Amino acid sequence: MTSLGTESNPLRVAIIGSGPAAFYAVEALQKQTGLVAQIDMFDRLPTPYGLVRYGVAPDHQKIKSVTKLYEKLATNPRFRFFGNVEFGKHVTVADLRQYYHQILYATGAQSDRRMGIPGEDLNSSHPATEFVAWYNGHPDYRDCKFDLSCERAAVVGVGNVAIDVARILSRTPKELQATDMADYAIEALRNSKVKEVYLLGRRGPAQAAFTNPEVKELAEMEDADVFTLPNEVQLDELSQAEIAHDPDPLIQKKVEMLQSYAQHQPSGKARRFYIRFLVSPTELVSDGNNHVTRMHLVHNTLVKSETGTLSAQATDKTEDIDVGLVFRSVGYRGLPLPDVPFHERWAVILNEGGRVINPDTKQPRVGEYTSGWIKRGPSGVIGTNKPDSVETVNAMMADLQKGSVLSPEHPEVDYAEEFVSSRQPKYVTFADWLKIDKLEVENGAKLGRPRVKITSVEEMLKVVGK
Repeated sequence: MTSLGTESNPLRVAIIGSGPAAFYAVEALQKQTGLVAQIDMFDRLPTPYGLVRYGVAPDHQKIKSVTKLYEKLATNPRFRFFGNVEFGKHVTVADLRQYYHQILYATGAQSDRRMGIPGEDLNSSHPATEFVAWYNGHPDYRDCKFDLSCERAAVVGVGNVAIDVARILSRTPKELQATDMADYAIEALRNSKVKEVYLLGRRGPAQAAFTNPEVKELAEMEDADVFTLPNEVQLDELSQAEIAHDPDPLIQKKVEMLQSYAQHQPSGKARRFYIRFLVSPTELVSDGNNHVTRMHLVHNTLVKSETGTLSAQATDKTEDIDVGLVFRSVGYRGLPLPDVPFHERWAVILNEGGRVINPDTKQPRVGEYTSGWIKRGPSGVIGTNKPDSVETVNAMMADLQKGSVLSPEHPEVDYAEEFVSSRQPKYVTFADWLKIDKLEVENGAKLGRPRVKITSVEEMLKVVGK
């Protein structure tokens, strides 16, 4: 029999998910010398690119330009996109084993972690993930409602997502109009009454997870002044010792920028943006009508944990701030996939180096792999997924060399397409997506915008005639 991975007997790979980790895996597979691999990518939505389309802030268009690379990878004749096909509903693990030698799960981390405090479920308290998906035009979240009639909002967390949400709340309609934000979100934010935004971190400035470019651009907002409190951005002894022991110029620069904001004076801009450190919410207080009106905070001090990292410890000092809208951004969580081993506490697919592990035998499940946030947890930026996916593809190639792959009954390329069509006749190809993309960009050009997003699956299918 002809060796697997050749022209006459290509390696058949199914990838579940179409975000950065998925496309970097495609790139790594396509770069393998002497390998012929036929790759089929599946996504629940008709649109590819996952977090790049629905997670990256709309005022960060440069970051979204990475999709040019993904599009180039997708034009390879040995690549197919099956959009509008849901794993677990239209196709299952058992189905894929009939058509592919290897299966890669790259579904990201779609849920959020909770704060675990009283009042967290009040009407005007939301996961930041929902707000991000809403303003980015995700079909599942387009009908969400956020009460922007209050004057003060708080975002809990100091990662890039948290600072994105706080910045979007502080942008002017003119600034938002120049982005690819969903039309309905631009209109809602145009009428926003929010004047003050608090970004709340439980640890100090040296431990903040947001990146330096994110901090720098705050000073460039058109109509919002940025402030920090001098006592909160002054490094404590433990943070000073940590930085002295392992100097990182990026962290030092970040701290300097945050400290510089403590010297800011009001300039007459309409909005104020406060970055607070060493505070944790302990309760959200209602007005009696199930809406947040106030947040109880406790002040923290930093202590060294058993692992050597600096963690926040509550003091006896407390504070209240009046806020009418709260977004929590204290971490993402991966969601389990049907019939795929999942580690509930870590919220990732159970794996070792990208190989999916059988929880009973503690051995790899033949032909099944994972990459990205669902593999390692929600850490890093878009580019972090590249080495992560390369590691997984290296494991796939090592298993291929050993002959440790699935034995599909129907490895022929046409069979898989016929099967998908039988389960979901309205599947969307990459050529279909390009039609949607073209229309969005054309509609945006008329208004001087990058694109005007189509936010309904039904509308997308109409565009491609399905």
